[in-house]
Amino acid sequence: MTTPTAPTEHTVLDALRAVRDPDQGQDIVALGLVKEIRIQDAEVSFTLAFAGQAPATKAALHSSASKAVSQLPGVSRVTVKMGSGAARPQAGAPPAHAHGHGQAAPQAQAADLIPEVKHTIAVSSGKGGVGKSTVAVNLALALKQSGAQVGLVDVDVYGPDVPLMMGAKGRPGMFENKIIPVEAHGIKIMSIGLLVAEREALVWRGPMIHSAVQQFLRDVNWGPLDYLVFDMPPGTGDAQLSLSQVVPLSGVVMVTTPQEVALLDVRKALAMFRKLNVPILGIVENMSYFAAPDTGRRYPIFGEGGGQRVAEEFGVPLLGQIPLEMDTRAGGDAGVPITVGQPDSAQATAFRTIAAAAVARVEAVAGLKLPDLR
Repeated sequence: MTTPTAPTEHTVLDALRAVRDPDQGQDIVALGLVKEIRIQDAEVSFTLAFAGQAPATKAALHSSASKAVSQLPGVSRVTVKMGSGAARPQAGAPPAHAHGHGQAAPQAQAADLIPEVKHTIAVSSGKGGVGKSTVAVNLALALKQSGAQVGLVDVDVYGPDVPLMMGAKGRPGMFENKIIPVEAHGIKIMSIGLLVAEREALVWRGPMIHSAVQQFLRDVNWGPLDYLVFDMPPGTGDAQLSLSQVVPLSGVVMVTTPQEVALLDVRKALAMFRKLNVPILGIVENMSYFAAPDTGRRYPIFGEGGGQRVAEEFGVPLLGQIPLEMDTRAGGDAGVPITVGQPDSAQATAFRTIAAAAVARVEAVAGLKLPDLR
């Protein structure tokens, strides 16, 4: 039996020359997008240093490059990181001139990226696993049920779960060089999860996240919206800093569970947003208690009062408490969130209460009179 020859940089580059940028008509090697090739035994890793491609193009090139190298003899694993590089000038274009200390030209003001969107609400958390995406999805739906026009941006590039939870199908379209968001339950949705294969892993770097979010705003035809809700990544890393600078936020809703380990992390996130001058709309305490279906007795599985304590500590309101309930999980798995599937349930009522409280806070921090959703 013949043992497959170990891959080399030469064979990897040859495989990648078969991957062509559909917009520029050249292969990704000739375009200079392939960087930092590393080969360890049968494992290959490299970076695609994108330079202005649309999100759909980036996702397609990432998928094609990974597949091309994985088919080489002797390759057992492929890791494709996504970075950013300097844009290559088009033929006949005048050379760019440096200004000052080499700084790039000033970016457009964030508000100019989405001029038809009235208000933006981020849903964030200090740590993963507290139900942040569930809150983001049901908050957006509660705002929609009040009569508002709502969009939902899945900025959680590490775990883009919104398409599954919303039952969003298909890929975004294109019209007049603008991306047309997918719609589900009356909500306009944009997510990197709509652009890549369901089980494909994406390795993101800070500049790539920054660029992708800008394109999710600038290059997407959102149309007139009352609210654009952002499902943010958990934590307080580079992604959160970049996103808070790119997105013109009306305010942030912080999600936590009652136990101390979650409160420790949410305090860090709250402090970060305050340093970035992002208004804090309030705290949502998720999984507050479990109500036994036979007796109705409440069991504080994750402790009690944590959300209220951290709200008082930071001088912001507790927007609401969400009970722990299997139907909420099942609805998200099925693409029919609890606010839509069981609108009369205690959970759906809690989400509508949170939406009304968040709107009141947006009004308070902005000094504007918004529609009464209560």
